[in-house]
Amino acid sequence: MAGDTIAAIATAPGRGGVAVIRISGDEAFEVGRRIAGKLPSPGRFALRRLAVDDLLVLTFKAPNSYTGEDVVELHSHGGAVVPRQVLKLCLENGARLARKGEFTERAFLNGKMDLSAAESVIELVDAKTNRAATDARRRLDGEKSKVYRALYEEALALSADLEHSLDLDEGELPDGFMASAGERMEHLKRRLADEIGRAEAGRMLREGALVVIAGPPNAGKSSLMNALLGRNRAIVSDIPGTTRDSIEEYFDLDGIPVRLADTAGLRETADPIEREGVRRAKDLMAAADYVIDLAGPVHAKCDLGRVEGKLNVSALTGEGLDELRREMARHLEQVPDDGPTPSEREAALMVEARNALDWSDDAVLCANAVRAAAQSLGRLTGAVYSSDLLTSIFSRFCVGK
Repeated sequence: MAGDTIAAIATAPGRGGVAVIRISGDEAFEVGRRIAGKLPSPGRFALRRLAVDDLLVLTFKAPNSYTGEDVVELHSHGGAVVPRQVLKLCLENGARLARKGEFTERAFLNGKMDLSAAESVIELVDAKTNRAATDARRRLDGEKSKVYRALYEEALALSADLEHSLDLDEGELPDGFMASAGERMEHLKRRLADEIGRAEAGRMLREGALVVIAGPPNAGKSSLMNALLGRNRAIVSDIPGTTRDSIEEYFDLDGIPVRLADTAGLRETADPIEREGVRRAKDLMAAADYVIDLAGPVHAKCDLGRVEGKLNVSALTGEGLDELRREMARHLEQVPDDGPTPSEREAALMVEARNALDWSDDAVLCANAVRAAAQSLGRLTGAVYSSDLLTSIFSRFCVGK
């Protein structure tokens, strides 16, 4: 609940040189004093020797902190034991364990960031490529929030004008009022369509594009996967049917994270295990963003002989690999450079808003439609939010963030 003083280990678990234990809330300074004695002034640091470890202590005075509350950070040695001992001291001295994402949730509630920026925090942590991290960083800096606020304000202005028209007699409405309202509605729908169109690129940046290597047995699928990854990930054998299940690995393709999947060879077989592998391969092909079809336009063993009219590639010599990478990049290149991309949640809200904007000559129906769209757009940044929405977003975070 608001006002509680919370604490958690803010760094990843496991072996490491330093761990950060964060305390935030009205009593953060008091909890810190009980543990480490006199605290340094905000913006400065102090070293304190405790039985559990030597701590570097930092303080941040509200509102000049990540959460917008008083914050104390205790920096200890890393590892599995010492950070837990320091956290235990925090909990014994008046703090409670933070929930998942509670520090960032408090940052939102205290006006340090809006929901779009808050959501980008987890995307920055989870980024698999530099390009994905840059996209998340730009969202965290508020670039997307400006767009969403403008959409929300446009919907609010139209909603206000339509609501006002309901208080007037039809004869008192300015000439062309409803026609103008219809044009404004269409303009808003076009802007929403532009943003929705960027969502697929955002999905690729955050989740990775699925690229499936498919073809008959012994076509060179596993060798090609190893060559693209630059390491031996898949087992290579001259025996047909070696790969019976899909194998997936990430790699960076010009800043786009790619889920590269090697699949079972496509053929008719009486072996039930191999048959299941073939079924899974076909499912992956159906879901793929791009298929490297070794029975189609790509020939993967050109060191044994070239095939005219195909992209000739050799995992053994490296011939054609750069051209194949360029071909994949051209197909997957959907990430715009003129601004960050919407998240899946944001795209769904914009689709909801766009679908609500049904034009009618009836001012009451129009007003209801625009009001519903504005409600959806308000949830983009948190101008409109519910506890369920916050739980849905921040439960994706780790404890300590």
